[in-house]
Amino acid sequence: MKHTILICDDDEDILSVLSIYLEGEGYNTQKARNGRQAVEAAEKGEVHLFLLDVMMPVMDGIRAAVKIREISNAPIVFLSAKAEETDRILGLNMGGDDYVTKPFNPAELFARVRAALRRYSALGGINGVPVPETGVYSTGGLVLDDNKKLVTADGAEVALTPVEFNILKLLISNPDRVFSSERIYETVWDEPAFDISKTVSVHVRHIREKTEINPKEPRYLKTVYGLGYKVVGVK
Repeated sequence: MKHTILICDDDEDILSVLSIYLEGEGYNTQKARNGRQAVEAAEKGEVHLFLLDVMMPVMDGIRAAVKIREISNAPIVFLSAKAEETDRILGLNMGGDDYVTKPFNPAELFARVRAALRRYSALGGINGVPVPETGVYSTGGLVLDDNKKLVTADGAEVALTPVEFNILKLLISNPDRVFSSERIYETVWDEPAFDISKTVSVHVRHIREKTEINPKEPRYLKTVYGLGYKVVGVK
């Protein structure tokens, strides 16, 4: 399958360079010059990954990501000259899967693109961590069906992003096993966990908000203070 990547940036040079490089890597590309055009592309359902600049006219990348998340679970990678941790966390909070600061190394960006697309389309186990072969995992009222890429909580379908889905899959398929933030990052993102700041905790919070009745007192996805996270096995 040839994936389509939408590049959204108001800098024509970046649009041209990234388009040339990505097409050279075997991807289809689309171009957008503001967030509104990116949302319109998402509505057509032809995009497998979004590269979104944060600062753009008409509609910025953050607002565009919020709109895109209403209609698509395709990975969103933010491109931004803003390198503060608060900016990165904001991007992740608004539905982003990754955040790359400008100026960036093209090789690093393309590696992150490939990793995000692998997470989006992956089947079976997650990067070396054994997963039972049934494809359906449950604890209490929380069920993850890897075959259908479906999660339900107390019978209601839950819409998770690819990163959220794979974090939950890793934890629920290994009930009561504690995974550190670093281990989760290296397994799901498939890259070394250097300077991951609060990346994992932000995604864990999103999962809780979507699957728990009271996210502040979770029944399933527990924090083991000082060690990491686990999904509690409940019969």
